[in-house]
Amino acid sequence: MEANKMEDRGSNALKTHMAGCQKLDIRQTRRGWCQELLGCEALTEFKYFMGNDQVFHSIEEASCCCRFCCSPVHPYKMTVKELNTDAELVTIDRPMSCMPCGCKCCCYQVASFTSDGTTLGSIKEDYWYCVPSFKIFDSNGEPMYKLHQPTCCGGVCVNCCAEGNPCGKGCCKASFRVYPADQQQTNGDAPFVGSILRKPKSVATELFTDAQAFEVDFPENSSADQKGILMGTTIFINTNFFEAAK
Repeated sequence: MEANKMEDRGSNALKTHMAGCQKLDIRQTRRGWCQELLGCEALTEFKYFMGNDQVFHSIEEASCCCRFCCSPVHPYKMTVKELNTDAELVTIDRPMSCMPCGCKCCCYQVASFTSDGTTLGSIKEDYWYCVPSFKIFDSNGEPMYKLHQPTCCGGVCVNCCAEGNPCGKGCCKASFRVYPADQQQTNGDAPFVGSILRKPKSVATELFTDAQAFEVDFPENSSADQKGILMGTTIFINTNFFEAAK
């Protein structure tokens, strides 16, 4: 099934805002200095921007006990809502999972995405070694996209220099690239249709907080629902890789 043939099933708010959107900035809200100092596991909150304008917001729904004892593998839900009206765009549902490790031979991460109770799709972790990889599925369970970090050495290693010199303009950047599900070659300089880029914020934010910032480039001609899925995928990626690294 071609990625651009998926029928829109999401809410009116999702269709209204995402139909013409090609790039979205997602910024995690910084915690207060007291929370940072004490290492409190506060609920994760995000703001979503198109250009300089905030359009959405979301806050994690998870029990304090689970978050404190099991983060970042705790179960949670997070609903992205329209600013001011709280109209739902997409809800991310991530169940409890096993602790991450260097290779995935027995434990896998999954999440599902809905909009106003209607299933949009899901993301499931592939079996991998060294390079984390995922498949994104549509509402019918058909593969839609592949997702993994840029690679080198024939696909064996993550390419840490893909976004630039880590000691220069690539500092604090990490990306996951989006490929069509039917694309066979996705390693090295293989063409990709979209990306999720973890980018640096201010020096003070990087040094003294754990707040993250992401830039999502959506595939050309992708539907509003597909963009909603990739928006939810960004939150999923943050939980599994960047909250885990706090």
